[in-house]
Amino acid sequence: MAVEKGRGATLNGESRRFHVPERIADGDWLDALEEVDGPTARRKTHVTVEQPRTIISRNKSPDIAFSQSINAYRGCEHGCIYCFARPSHAYHDLSPGLDFETRLFAKPNAAELLKAELSRKSYIVAPLAMGTNTDPYQPIEKDWRITRQCLEILRECRHPVYITTKSDRVLRDIDLLADMARTRLVSVMISVTSLDPAIARTLEPRAPHPLRRLDAIRKLSNAGVPVVASLSPIIPAITDHEIEALVARVAEAGAREVSYIPVRLPHEVAPLFRAWLEAHYPDRAAKVMGIIHDMRGGRDNDPDFSSRMRGQGVWADLIRARFLKARKRAGLGSERLALRTDLFRPPQGDQLCLF
Repeated sequence: MAVEKGRGATLNGESRRFHVPERIADGDWLDALEEVDGPTARRKTHVTVEQPRTIISRNKSPDIAFSQSINAYRGCEHGCIYCFARPSHAYHDLSPGLDFETRLFAKPNAAELLKAELSRKSYIVAPLAMGTNTDPYQPIEKDWRITRQCLEILRECRHPVYITTKSDRVLRDIDLLADMARTRLVSVMISVTSLDPAIARTLEPRAPHPLRRLDAIRKLSNAGVPVVASLSPIIPAITDHEIEALVARVAEAGAREVSYIPVRLPHEVAPLFRAWLEAHYPDRAAKVMGIIHDMRGGRDNDPDFSSRMRGQGVWADLIRARFLKARKRAGLGSERLALRTDLFRPPQGDQLCLF
């Protein structure tokens, strides 16, 4: 099975969920093309501008700690093979595989839309979450700066926000974050799934090195920004042996809380994950899937609200027990920091309210 260097998925097949016709390139034609043009060039990242009408998404899921979120981008160049957002690319007739990592969408009018939605008289203040679907600090944020523009609006409006990322690029906005943290308006969750660079390179090929993420936890914490560390997802027989070491390292770096979720494989993520296992860990692929099935009621994925974030069975219980013991030993908490909502001041006209 061919593996593209620097990419996570090994496949790029179209989704069948929405009856998109599958396109198959003729092998003889591809052979002839390489004879004429040479080997196929490495796949590049392409960004399409999206102009949505609204930017705040709302959910009523009983197992999610927030009710509204902002996603500045669709798709994610980090290429994490386990990403539960991959199936969303099927809505655009694109593959949840390599297309999800290389054919991205940016929403440059996000801050403008955010300002308009916060101005509505009907708006009810509740913490916004950023990074719930795709990473707000993936590489293209360097040029587009949409996440920063949204944070500037939120800071001026004194609006609370939870940020989730696996990138030390979050440090580029430490000035805004430190300012918001002084009035308990922000909390940052940084994901560290493995300390082994070899595992991280295949699992999250374009995400920053684990040590850079630990450094981001340290610098944010030193700046007064409350940081939660996430070990999610814990993948049995791939990363679960690192639970104790990960908890100890994030605590040492300054995280005040730690959390985890066992790996989830919804929709097209399951076949992509299986192909990834066969490409990178063929010696244990069957064992990994066997344990996942044990934790997910005999299936690749368990969508039930009551168990999808925790897992079930002996393996899930063992992971939970080890995590809780490691967390207690490190002196870390489990409750997410409650952010303030009483300081909110809506935008007024072209200028944000100053008083």
